[in-house]
Amino acid sequence: MMTDETEAQTISAVGPDGERRRLPRWLKVRVGKGASFKKVDALLKEHGLNTVCRSALCPNVGRCFERGTATFLILGNVCTRNCRFCAVEGGKPAALDPEEPARVAAAVHRLELRHAVITSVTRDDLADGGARHFAATVRAIRSASPSCRIELLVPDFGGSAASLETVLDSGPDILNHNIETVPRLYPRVRPGADYQRSLELLGRARRWYSESGRDGLTKSGVMVGLGETVTELEQVMSEAASAGCELFTIGQYLQPSRDHLPVVSFYLPAAFEQLRRYGESLGFRHVASGPLVRSSYLADEQVEGPGPGPGTAAADL
Repeated sequence: MMTDETEAQTISAVGPDGERRRLPRWLKVRVGKGASFKKVDALLKEHGLNTVCRSALCPNVGRCFERGTATFLILGNVCTRNCRFCAVEGGKPAALDPEEPARVAAAVHRLELRHAVITSVTRDDLADGGARHFAATVRAIRSASPSCRIELLVPDFGGSAASLETVLDSGPDILNHNIETVPRLYPRVRPGADYQRSLELLGRARRWYSESGRDGLTKSGVMVGLGETVTELEQVMSEAASAGCELFTIGQYLQPSRDHLPVVSFYLPAAFEQLRRYGESLGFRHVASGPLVRSSYLADEQVEGPGPGPGTAAADL
């Protein structure tokens, strides 16, 4: 346990004067505007595709686009839930676009991606939660780019085991579902979700890979700075590992707008390093832990390890 040591490496988001602190230097990022950024941006617009990079106001959008990649957001760009940490628009979604999987596959092919990350809004309005659309997207990418590794970041499908199996049957290499926060904060942070339901999804996915004989990894992650304690974080990490989760991410929550939950605390880089070490002691295959780490950020390196290009977020601080 590293509770005392890690909690000493956090600072309140509110200063002694009662005013909110400015963003710490380790959370400031450059805005990408280079040739690679423009190429990716233009291609996404050409294919009429959404990305979590844009829709969720991800701070890493500049760097990811500069690396020639993006995280595709399927099933539209309107979510049926209203998680108070997320910038994705909530409301009544439009009908599914049957051509979207083919357009995603075309973009993956043109970007020559070796690791594609596909996520979605939550679609509680659909009987299968969008599972068949996920599966169609995997099959389209496999057809256009056979050597591309496919990582899916899925919603909880309302707890439907059948929907999850539909997705897994399509053959993703990595099945990711984020726990996001500690159980105590779910009613405030994720009112439409359920902590145990998320753990059960991860467990089902791990068992499916084991029983089917297919290669595949399970993945999850959390945000910090929402008011959780380090003891609670350690418990979540332990329960995720026990559920069969193999890859784990930890990053700092940043308030996307004044309408979203405020940041309670900022974790110093040293705290992320301590959490990474704790995660590794639990047996995770890989733990990505850093202020700017996100589930899909440098996702290829979370599987392969840092390559000759940009390093991990923690290493860049």
